[in-house]
Amino acid sequence: MIDFHTHTVFSDGELIPAELARRARIAGYRAVAMTDHADSSNIEIILENVHRFSKKHGHFFDLDVFSGVELTHVPPGLIGEMVDQARDLGAQIVVVHGETIVEPVAEGTNLSAIEAKVDVLAHPGLITEIEVELAAEYGVHLEITTRKGHSLTNGHVVELARKFGAKLVINNDAHAPGDLVSREMRRKIALGAGMTPKEYEQSEENSRQLAQKIMMRR
Repeated sequence: MIDFHTHTVFSDGELIPAELARRARIAGYRAVAMTDHADSSNIEIILENVHRFSKKHGHFFDLDVFSGVELTHVPPGLIGEMVDQARDLGAQIVVVHGETIVEPVAEGTNLSAIEAKVDVLAHPGLITEIEVELAAEYGVHLEITTRKGHSLTNGHVVELARKFGAKLVINNDAHAPGDLVSREMRRKIALGAGMTPKEYEQSEENSRQLAQKIMMRR
């Protein structure tokens, strides 16, 4: 399993990077991205610390640890420059906190993230057909999430991704140890969202391919 959306104590997660990495490995993951909530106030702090950990200590945990950020509640008009800043600061992966229906995320966030060509648009809520079609064109991965609340619109995301050929990845949005779901639960949530077994396997392949792409950024 591979997960591109987790949080540490550098935002609102419960675990320091070492414990998150250890628990992820024991849960069966072979790669994990640490993508703490970021805006202009803390992006440098997050990337400096998580990148130091992933570079110096990540390989001791028998899994690949990627350093990144989840740009969160950043005004849509600033997302493009924040994505560029994150990459300039060495982020291996950039995620944007999408328009989930359980938070007051600004309208236009999904579109701005896709136009900025982020790696993953997290929990995009009731994303539009135009946005999904553009995500497919730009190679932006749409998230199917196992997290309570955000997962309410997984079925909608699956349906539109299927229609327009957008790439899907499955993530935990883990904040605590119990969020690191098992392989079986991960599969059940995907199928419950309307994925076929073949689509589920393709989403896992999408994750493997994205992980390989990230490895090349090191």
